[in-house]
Amino acid sequence: MELYICTVCQYVYDPERGDPEHGIPAGTPFTDLPDDWLCPLCGAGKQVFHKG
Repeated sequence: MELYICTVCQYVYDPERGDPEHGIPAGTPFTDLPDDWLCPLCGAGKQVFHKG
């Protein structure tokens, strides 16, 4: 699975880890994140992420 990087704060979303603190289980691809998911560090939306 590909990593996605927030262009605002450089947070890396790793699908293998997910975002369990915000209800996203490990193994969740970036494309399957809810549309209202926000970067856990800076609060930016999915649209500011790019493949890393």
